[in-house]
Amino acid sequence: MRALPPLASALAISLIATSVVADELHYNQISLRAEASRDIPADLMQVTLYTEQQDKDPAKLAQQITEALNAAIKTARAVDGVEITLGSRSSYPVYDHKNNSRTLQAWRERAEVQLESQNFAALSQLTGKLLGQLQMGSMSFSISEASRQTNEQELLDEAIKAFQQRAQQVAKSLGGQDYKLVHLNLGGSGYPPPMPMHRGKMAMMAMDSAEATPEIEAGKQRVSVSAEGTIQVQ
Repeated sequence: MRALPPLASALAISLIATSVVADELHYNQISLRAEASRDIPADLMQVTLYTEQQDKDPAKLAQQITEALNAAIKTARAVDGVEITLGSRSSYPVYDHKNNSRTLQAWRERAEVQLESQNFAALSQLTGKLLGQLQMGSMSFSISEASRQTNEQELLDEAIKAFQQRAQQVAKSLGGQDYKLVHLNLGGSGYPPPMPMHRGKMAMMAMDSAEATPEIEAGKQRVSVSAEGTIQVQ
């Protein structure tokens, strides 16, 4: 057999060694997944109110809408702990289709104001007041960022501990003495969408007087954190 040059021989030995290391790296590897989850009370309330009006004069209509929004914002600013954001605003023509004709009859405009607070009682009472001027668009509940971060950090620790316990159990069941962690991925279940209030409750709230404060049940939302990875049984 023809002898290999020294450089080629060294390269061949290096490739064989690399192949052996690669084989050892993938030997006795097990994929595992563990998860920690909990139901977190929703502590953030969002309310969307709107005004919708119609007039033949678009400039006059815009002025009426602006005045209604400004009045609502002024009332909302007097309540501590309520964040105010202007929502969408749009207008469109209203046509009369009688006698097969298309005549411009008026303009219709709609504008929203969005309110958010962790003080449910204050926002509920404010909403009751504003329903004398505006209409209810939606009401929903979610988890505040501060609460989410605190709970996710705790869940992260729980998920890692659960992964470690599962890895030890698997290694023991397979007759191993210990295990090495090859890689680990940490992830969450994503942000659950805000929970809307049932339309029946919204309707009852709309019928309440400005003095009334309806009871609010925000409910809970489930948040999960997972630990998924591969171990090598020793």
